[in-house]
Amino acid sequence: MGLELSEIKSLDAIRGMMTKHNVNTLVFKRLAPNDNSKNQIYLGADYSSLQLLPFGKVFADKSKKDSKRDRFKADLPFFWMDDEGRLHKAPNAQLILYPKYPEVRMSGFLKGARVCPGAYLRSRDPGRILLLGITGDQRIIGHLVGRENPVTRELEQYDSEAVFSEIFKKEAEQDTRKQLLTALKEISELGWINSFKLGANGERVPYKAQNGGGYTLEGLLGVTPNGLNEPDFLGWELKQHRSPGLDKPLSGGAVTLMTPEPTGGFYRTEGIFDFVRKFGYPDTKGREDRFNFGGVHKFGELQARTGLTLQLTGYDIKKNQIADITGGISLVSEDGVEAAIWHYGTLLEKWNRKHAKAAYIPSASRKGEITQYQYGHVIALGVGTDFGKFLSAMASRIIYYDPGIKVEGFSSDKPKAKKRSQFRIKPKDIPVLYESMELVDLMTIDPGS
Repeated sequence: MGLELSEIKSLDAIRGMMTKHNVNTLVFKRLAPNDNSKNQIYLGADYSSLQLLPFGKVFADKSKKDSKRDRFKADLPFFWMDDEGRLHKAPNAQLILYPKYPEVRMSGFLKGARVCPGAYLRSRDPGRILLLGITGDQRIIGHLVGRENPVTRELEQYDSEAVFSEIFKKEAEQDTRKQLLTALKEISELGWINSFKLGANGERVPYKAQNGGGYTLEGLLGVTPNGLNEPDFLGWELKQHRSPGLDKPLSGGAVTLMTPEPTGGFYRTEGIFDFVRKFGYPDTKGREDRFNFGGVHKFGELQARTGLTLQLTGYDIKKNQIADITGGISLVSEDGVEAAIWHYGTLLEKWNRKHAKAAYIPSASRKGEITQYQYGHVIALGVGTDFGKFLSAMASRIIYYDPGIKVEGFSSDKPKAKKRSQFRIKPKDIPVLYESMELVDLMTIDPGS
C-alpha cells in the first residue's frame, strides 16, 4: 500500500502530530534530484549527522568489486508518518557511511515498508522536502511534502546552509546548556566533597580509588555509573581533570577520552591473562605476584616496556581518511603480532554518539581518611566533533593510549584482572577535537535568567 505526498496543509498540523509521538527535535531537508531510493539520501560530507540521528551498531560492509564502495552501515529506527499521524515502520532503513569520501547517506527507507511515499522517493522530482522528527525514545519519524504544498513556503523561514534545517526543539532540549551550567555552578560552590559513587539505588557509596573524581562529579549530578554508550548528563559528556587552578580548565593532568575494550587481536582471542603474560611486566613498585600492562603508547613509537607500537591500520594520514574499513587502532609487536585492535567502526560509533557535546571541568583533590574533591568554576565546552578529528589527533600523537591494566595473584589458581584501556589527551590540546570551544565562568551564570 502506497502513501501519496502529504495532504497536510500547515506546518503547525505536522508539528502537532509529531509532538504527539514524543518528537523532541524536528528538522527538514530539501531533497535534490539525486536524493532518491536508487542513489540514497545524502546526509552530509562528514559524520555530523550521526550527532542528530539515533542509530544502531556500526558494522563494516566491504565491497567485493570496488574498494571505493567499502562502507560502514548502521540500522536506523525509522518510521513513516501518514496524513492521519499513524506510524509505519521502515524495517530496512540504514545509515551508510562512506569513509573514503567521506560521506553519509540514508538507504533502505522504502524496502519492506508497507506504507511509504514510494513513488516520490523513487523519482527525481524537484521541490520535495523530507521532514524528520527525533523522538525522546530514539526513533526517527519521516514525512514527505511536495513543492505545491503550502508547507514548503512556511519552511522558507527556517532555511539554513546546513544539510538539515531545524524547525523546532522542545524547550527541555534547548535548555540543556543552561541546565548543565546551573548544575555545575552549584557543584563548584560546594567546596570539598568526600569521594563517592552512586549505588544502584541512588545511595552514596564511599569510594577510595584514585579515579574517584569522575564518579563523584557524576554522583552529584545524579548519574549512576554504567557502561552505556551515551553522554553522561542531558546530552553532554562530562570530563573532569586535575588542574593547577580551579579557574584553569584546559591545563593540568591528562584527560581520559574513552575507555573501550579491544575488539580484536591477541587480547580478544586469548584473553586478558594471556595478554598480560605475553606483553606485560612485573609490577615496578615491587608488589608481589602482580603483573601490569601500562605506559604511554603513541602512534609510530615503540613502547620500550611492552615492546608494542601503536599503528593506525588502514588509515591514510595524508588524506585523513579510513582507507580500509576492517582496520583500526592497533598495538603491534616487533615480530608482527597484533596484540590488540580497536576497529574503526566501533570507535566511530562511540566517539560520535558520546562526544557531540562535552564539558571539561577542572578539579582538585586532597588526601585524608577519605579523598576529597573540589570542582572548578571556569569550565570548557566543546561542541561539534567528528571521528576524523580523533584519528588526525592520534596520528599527530596528540591522543595516545595509556592503559592501566593489572593482574593480581598472577601465579595463583584464581588471578584477578583489572581492565582499563584508556585513550588520553593533554587538556591544552582538547580544542583540536571540536569545531568550537568555549570557556565559561560559572560565577557569571544567573540561574534565574
